[in-house]
Amino acid sequence: MGDSCERGGSSGGTTTRLLRTAAEDGGYSERKSERPREPWKGEYVKSTVFAGLDAIITCFSLISSISASTSSSVGVLVLGFSNLVADAISMGFGDFVSASSEQDVITEERRVTEWDVMNQRDKEQRELVKHYQALGMDNNDATMVVSIFTKYNGILVDQRMVADKGMLPADQEVKPWKNGLVTFASFMLFGSTPLLSFIILIPFTDSDTVKFVSACLVSALALALLGWQRQGLLVKTLCSLLL
Repeated sequence: MGDSCERGGSSGGTTTRLLRTAAEDGGYSERKSERPREPWKGEYVKSTVFAGLDAIITCFSLISSISASTSSSVGVLVLGFSNLVADAISMGFGDFVSASSEQDVITEERRVTEWDVMNQRDKEQRELVKHYQALGMDNNDATMVVSIFTKYNGILVDQRMVADKGMLPADQEVKPWKNGLVTFASFMLFGSTPLLSFIILIPFTDSDTVKFVSACLVSALALALLGWQRQGLLVKTLCSLLL
């Protein structure tokens, strides 16, 4: 018995030493390495970036054309803000309508796919097997995966939508009116930055050249902030204040 225990202890010690050696040699280097930081996956980042970029460029081009045709800062501000509000409403409503339409299309496509799965199950299964094979899956593995999915109609429908139509299931938590509101707010926020130079410098100077140059600098700063917000910092703050 003592020999048996000794052998068992020796075996356990050998296993421990092997694991320790593998760890020291880098066998677990992938586990030890620092995990990359996940990007902020804000659901409104698309609306914010698109509206902000469009607002900065549109308002700056409008200020440039107005400044060339009039010498009144008041005229620049009136025309600039009126155009800003009108475009922001248009962009916000357009984002709301497009998000609603996208959800409606996905819902209708899902109904069609559900009918295909219920009435042409064998064909849909074969198509799904071919899809997984095209992704590099072995035929036996693909067949096994599809046979498991056939037990769950909802999962099978979702997989067919992704494979055949490239559509993900509609997210019921997405509210189109929130997308429209974020687009409107982003357009107003970033679009007003080129006009800030005229407002701030009115009490200090009457030179239109100075105001226009400052508008160029502020617009460049706004574009830099828009690029910085891709990391999620600015958009997260904006959305938390609005929603």
